[in-house]
Amino acid sequence: MCQSLIIRRTLIPAAHLLLPLILLLAPLMSAAQTGPAAAEPAKESRIRVAAAPCPPFVISENGELSGLGVFLWQQVAAQIGLQYELYELPLSDMLSAISESRSMSPTRTDVGISCLSITAEREKLIDFSHSFHETYTGIVVREHTFMDMLRGFFGSAAIWRALAIVIGVAALVGGVLYLLERRRTPKLYSSETRPGRLAEAFIVGLMFVTQGPIKFYEFSTMTARVLAAVLALSSTFLIAAITAILASAFTLDAMRSNVTGLQDLNNVRVAALQDSTSSKFLQDNGIPHLRKPDLEEMMRELDAGQLDAVVSDAAFLRYTILEGRKQGIYDRLSVLPYKFDNQNYGFAMQPASELDEAVNQALLVVRRTPAWRNEVKKYLGE
Repeated sequence: MCQSLIIRRTLIPAAHLLLPLILLLAPLMSAAQTGPAAAEPAKESRIRVAAAPCPPFVISENGELSGLGVFLWQQVAAQIGLQYELYELPLSDMLSAISESRSMSPTRTDVGISCLSITAEREKLIDFSHSFHETYTGIVVREHTFMDMLRGFFGSAAIWRALAIVIGVAALVGGVLYLLERRRTPKLYSSETRPGRLAEAFIVGLMFVTQGPIKFYEFSTMTARVLAAVLALSSTFLIAAITAILASAFTLDAMRSNVTGLQDLNNVRVAALQDSTSSKFLQDNGIPHLRKPDLEEMMRELDAGQLDAVVSDAAFLRYTILEGRKQGIYDRLSVLPYKFDNQNYGFAMQPASELDEAVNQALLVVRRTPAWRNEVKKYLGE
């Protein structure tokens, strides 16, 4: 009994001393246990988004990022409720960062925004969202002025071929009829000089070729009348053939520019961005072209008449022309209404990313909104 009492008297003061110490250390021990677990979701809830400049989809001005692709991502992120950090990277660095990212790495990149074509080669390294913009390889040309059209008309090989055919046939027909009728039908060849009569013979031939007013019964010999009837029928086909030649050479597009389609690029001065899908497209089609590092440089040369055509992504071309016209330039440049090598742009994401489904569903919603259509019109004029 006495021993028990002694133990109690010894422990009670010790407990009084330990209790404040335990109360003081308890919050620190709790924070040490819960701190990392609480911080991890906060870290994972904020994703990292890289943007590689590529107007009009990513535009970098004074440290600010904007453009069609950036706007779309902002709308998608708002639709999902994503928190993100947006920063700029060159395209090659962005693709490397996405393909090599690890979820716990502080330098990871979760999403990439640029004018990224969805290709089988890239799909081996990264994932893509659904397409958010459908584009194609386009051709931009410089429209001719009225004087350019006149020079083009009289300098056209088709015009001179047609004239040569008409003159040659008229001379042949007129010569044959002259030999048959020069003594029997003096009213057709009334000139007193030989050169004059030859000129009249040519005029008679020209009348037949162009279905003029001379009729077969105006000739005296049966041979000339039969020939006149045959020529009257043949001239119909001749005129149709000449009309077809001229129509193919002088459509409205041909009068406006030396280039009306892909088939004309072999005969003109054409340029494309080096190492681009457009340059590869031209190379695959056997079209010789200049490879240049800057689209603006090519557009200036085209506007100055130093190039006949520039081949690039149609979205780039439309945006560049639209921006140029705001500055009073590129008024005579236009994109031809032909589509080659269709392409689709998408957001780049990490392989097997958990964001895929949510981003794709949000894209379907955002792309149907008036805000998206207005943004496309703002940047591309479509």
